[in-house]
Amino acid sequence: MKCPECGSELQPGKRFCGNCGARVPETSPQGSGSFVPAAGARIDLPDPAISYTGQSRSGIQYQMIGTTLQAVTIELKPGQTIYSESGGMAWMSANIHMETRSAGGLGKMLGRALTGESLFLVDFTCTQGQGVVSFASEFPGKIVPLDLVPGQEIIAQKDAFMCAEKSVDLAMHFRKRLGAGFFGGEGFILQKLTGPGLAFVELDGEIVEYTLEARQTMMVDTGFVAMYEPTVDFDIEMVRGIKNIFFGGEGLFLARMRGPGRIWLQTMPMYNLARKIAGYVGQHSGSGSGGSVAGGVVKGLLGG
Repeated sequence: MKCPECGSELQPGKRFCGNCGARVPETSPQGSGSFVPAAGARIDLPDPAISYTGQSRSGIQYQMIGTTLQAVTIELKPGQTIYSESGGMAWMSANIHMETRSAGGLGKMLGRALTGESLFLVDFTCTQGQGVVSFASEFPGKIVPLDLVPGQEIIAQKDAFMCAEKSVDLAMHFRKRLGAGFFGGEGFILQKLTGPGLAFVELDGEIVEYTLEARQTMMVDTGFVAMYEPTVDFDIEMVRGIKNIFFGGEGLFLARMRGPGRIWLQTMPMYNLARKIAGYVGQHSGSGSGGSVAGGVVKGLLGG
């Protein structure tokens, strides 16, 4: 190792240069996670954590990057295509061809708009060699890969779709029961993904998966339902008990999910986070103006 000031060879273990007296930059043992570089030296940041790697039935390889704000990087061979909503791509290699399409005409375009997606879809096709295209999360949560077999369907919350192979059909799912539509947390309109092919959805917070047996039932706060198989019977049930209704803090209704089938629950619904942030923003904005400090205090005491 050489001195960053005069270029003289440094003696091992010395804290100062024997030639010019400059302080020797401190370095930590390899693998300890910290390093103090010399002035002007190149800094090589550590690669982000890879939380999951996989390969679809069609041979498409992918990896999940990060833990809280994740991204998925997909490797494509010549002729392979991944599509997403417009504006969903984060980065891609130069050999990826991008083409925007309406996909399905006016009816499907309006259906996608109602489910929280954009009117148009974008195809990303590898033209030569091996290409890379990446998609990043829009909020803290998890990206879930779905490798669907022909005819397999998954029902997901609005705006969950991230990207998929062209063989995967993205459509609107309409809840037929009035109770589930009005009080189910996501309204009447959900998203339905139909295989075959690889698809990715982004869900809120951490994800907990349950496999329900026939007639086995799970009661869930409506906003925590992220995704489920269509074999699961989804309905809304009113909370029982006067004290539970007025003082339980769980609202009037819960989602009743009855098997058989798999369900995916999310630990941090975005509207819960948005409501919490809005409460803090309201308190701070209120206390910023002289006449509304008392109002902010009362609002805080009453829970926002």
